[in-house]
Amino acid sequence: MRRQLSPDSARVFSTLAIVCLFCVWLGCDRAKDQQSAASRTSSSGSSTKVKVGYIGLTCEAPLFTAYEKGFFKEEGVDVEMVKSDWAGFKDQLGLGKLDITHTLVMYLLKPMEQGLDVKITGGVHRGCLRIQAGVKTEIKSLADLKGKRIGVPSAIGSPPFIFASRVLGANGFDVSKDFDWRPFPPGELGLALDQGKVDAVATSDPIGTMLLKQGKVRNIVDQAVDAPYKEEYCCVVVCNGKFLQNDSTAAAKATRAILKAAKWVKANPKAAATLSVEKKYLSSDVDLNAAAIAQLDYEPSVIGAQKAIDLAAAEMQKAGMMNSSTDLAALSKRAFAPLESVSDEWLKTVTVEQVADGAAPVLSGDQMAALLATGGLKSCCLNKVVAGN
Repeated sequence: MRRQLSPDSARVFSTLAIVCLFCVWLGCDRAKDQQSAASRTSSSGSSTKVKVGYIGLTCEAPLFTAYEKGFFKEEGVDVEMVKSDWAGFKDQLGLGKLDITHTLVMYLLKPMEQGLDVKITGGVHRGCLRIQAGVKTEIKSLADLKGKRIGVPSAIGSPPFIFASRVLGANGFDVSKDFDWRPFPPGELGLALDQGKVDAVATSDPIGTMLLKQGKVRNIVDQAVDAPYKEEYCCVVVCNGKFLQNDSTAAAKATRAILKAAKWVKANPKAAATLSVEKKYLSSDVDLNAAAIAQLDYEPSVIGAQKAIDLAAAEMQKAGMMNSSTDLAALSKRAFAPLESVSDEWLKTVTVEQVADGAAPVLSGDQMAALLATGGLKSCCLNKVVAGN
């Protein structure tokens, strides 16, 4: 018997707050915070003190790399790494308590529609999101998913859920009525398939790859392979709007450092994973962290970030996640900020070293599952990112 969404989950849909339950409240001291952010300078007065925000996620490896490998310093940027969490991340970025970071496009678009003052300046990595059907089912297409039970990692509102909702909504389905969404801990999605608790899953790496290697699923939609998603950047560099307005030179330098670090991470996934763990930015098994990093396509792009805004916003609006009255062209223009000396032409000239023992280990699906059970992997694409949760 098909289970209905809980009242709480239904309210998520009815308020169109799949990405973000609350718009960012800027507060009465907004001007004070923004003035403070704009006026921060080093003792020499020649370089803006840049606060780089992070949560402590596997896919934030370029942030950690840019700091630890000296890419920020090479650009002449005086950086302070500031740890945050999902609950306050957008607020801190919008208020100028954080100047720059990289995070999910889909995490930002609804708040930006509602007035969040941030600017996207470059694409960090392409997506790892999938809709997968159990191999024991007869599901071979999106149409076959109607009425089925779909497992999602962590919670309704997690990035795989948002991606699946986008895709299904854009293909004419009523996301709140046509499917039975069932949240599970990420490492238990395979077990849920084995036990017949779900017919399909919405996943991200390393879960999606693990399930494929274990022979538990077939891909229905793969963001890394299928058009129009295969060129979409899921994580982008994002700056506080006033920081960028008041010091576009510092914003450009910090953006360049992060994009260069993304190239370094692609060339050295194991080394990036080791650095992230040993410097205590996150707690995870190094091999699992490296496997997760290696599944992401850290091939940075500036124009790719702008295209990601356009595609994600269009599909989110079609799926009812954004207001039907929103002018998407105006939103895209407001969201994306081209910066001097930050371009795809510049990126083509950027070279990075390849260090010894930098490559990711080759793991079987069972090895990945075993490490996932003990490794404490925390990824932006696996964890719930709804504000206030």
